[in-house]
Amino acid sequence: MLNFEEGQVLLINKPLRWTSFDAVRKIRNLVRIKKVGHAGTLDPLATGLLIICTGKFTKKINEYMAREKEYTGTITLGATTPTYDLEAEPENFKPYADITDEQVLAAMDLFMGEILQVPPAHSAIKQDGKRVYELARQGKTVKLEPRKVTIREFELVRREGPLLSFRVVCTTGTYIRSLASDLGQALGCGAYLSSLCRTRIGEYLLEDARTLTEFEEMIHDQKRMNG
Repeated sequence: MLNFEEGQVLLINKPLRWTSFDAVRKIRNLVRIKKVGHAGTLDPLATGLLIICTGKFTKKINEYMAREKEYTGTITLGATTPTYDLEAEPENFKPYADITDEQVLAAMDLFMGEILQVPPAHSAIKQDGKRVYELARQGKTVKLEPRKVTIREFELVRREGPLLSFRVVCTTGTYIRSLASDLGQALGCGAYLSSLCRTRIGEYLLEDARTLTEFEEMIHDQKRMNG
């Protein structure tokens, strides 16, 4: 029987449309302890690896958060959205068909290495005690300072029309939504993040993660075994 009070590191495959806190709350209800937290938010429209710590291991959350991340996903060319992803409707449509693969690769190269990145206005960063996405939704102007992040790899896996399938390896604090938006600006046609999956955090891999359903079944099996 796993001792959740003493501390566990759980690798969870977060489903689409769940917030990271939804996953934490689900696990908290299953393991029946209060000390449960995640090591790095995934947006509701992102899927993939979420590290969840329980009990005494919640002290290690910052350590896990600091590790390098790997993502795969798709960027759609030819439009923008206020949230830089599909949380908002695409707008500002522009032609993209004349943009060559060579131009895409050259633009991606601009973001390699250490860069200054402005986080999205629709993000969970706090400003004056409020989440900036709350201010953005109220129509207030949000000014965020650029942050240093490092993009170690930014690979074009496949291109189909406006859809760019990519893989990126980056430091913690990188917003892939901002990367998508900035790439669209560099190409002059606009772009937004249309899907995202976190595949790795440090040495922890998505392929070793359980779905929430699998985790729930494991807990029920443990309870049955313990009578």
